[in-house]
Amino acid sequence: MRDHFLQLADYNAWANQRIYSAAREIGSEPRRRDIGAYFGSLQGTLTHILVADHLWMARLLGQSAPHARLDATPTTDFEALWAARREQDAATRAFIAGLDDDAILADFAYKDMGGISRTLPRRIILTHMFNHATHHRGQAHHQLTRLGLAEPPPLDLPYFVLDLA
Repeated sequence: MRDHFLQLADYNAWANQRIYSAAREIGSEPRRRDIGAYFGSLQGTLTHILVADHLWMARLLGQSAPHARLDATPTTDFEALWAARREQDAATRAFIAGLDDDAILADFAYKDMGGISRTLPRRIILTHMFNHATHHRGQAHHQLTRLGLAEPPPLDLPYFVLDLA
């Protein structure tokens, strides 16, 4: 089970690198332009993915929530956002590497954003983290097209696996 989640962590970092590289390619103004996306802009979407990962990781580590809202903006600087993204990807992988299968399968109690106590298997939380990132990266991929990038990079898992071969 741990190997499965480590592969997802590696895939997640790979896909983030590709989407951030494409976002860098289109430039600052298009990245920040409000295009009517749920989080406004491409950069807003990328920021939300990071904020959500920060929140889940803080819960998993028994730490206080680092953000009060899912639309928090810890930085407006794209390079700082990219650095924080890489740091989070490394932290997520390290966290998973430190778990054994029993810990991954075990229930985990936490408080949601509204302060309500919840309990879910840790595997569900980890799956959600990767699924959530994939969902919003898909939105970012579409936003790149809307902002004029002719061919956003493929982000499908098979491309990741083929890149490893």
